[in-house]
Amino acid sequence: MTRVSGLMASITAAALLAVMSSVASAEMISQKTISYFQIGGRTAEDLDRELERHGPFTKSTGSRHPGATEIKFGGELTYVESNGRCSIGSIKVTLETRIILPSWKNRRKADRDLGLIWDTLSRDIKRHEERHAEIARQHARKLESALQRLRPQRNCDIMQDKVAEATAKSVEAHDSDQIRFDRVESANFENRMLRLLQYRLSRQSR
Repeated sequence: MTRVSGLMASITAAALLAVMSSVASAEMISQKTISYFQIGGRTAEDLDRELERHGPFTKSTGSRHPGATEIKFGGELTYVESNGRCSIGSIKVTLETRIILPSWKNRRKADRDLGLIWDTLSRDIKRHEERHAEIARQHARKLESALQRLRPQRNCDIMQDKVAEATAKSVEAHDSDQIRFDRVESANFENRMLRLLQYRLSRQSR
């Protein structure tokens, strides 16, 4: 099969800001869902073509992929004004990830060799997309920590600018890590698949 690698969808980062008195607190809430798209085919060439035809489309690459992870950051943040200073009261960072994976409707009818190839490939696609979701969770926690570390400012307009700056840096770092992960995975795909297939073959021959 041709080289495959899922790419994350575009990120939306949002902060809903209000000035109110609140005890300083922080939490990170993460939600993950998994959905499937169905493909047909009875040969390796069919599967390759079906993945290219029906896989999720990502705007970042302008093409379809055998799997994808949609990522959306959001949250709520409050400010506290006291003694002529503005500080952060409460922080809630939210993360929604939706993993999209292929489901082959003819798997039960496949011969042994093609079934082995598909099982190995589909599990690698799932592992790849799960890692994208985990990278997003790591950066959501980092954003939460970065916001907690912000020092009080002269007024809440300045503090809001600090929040926006910290959020932008976090999203940029997240994007870079996701792209780096895809680059490494793509470069190692063929060798990784050969190792996985050899391992599964050795397990079956025992």
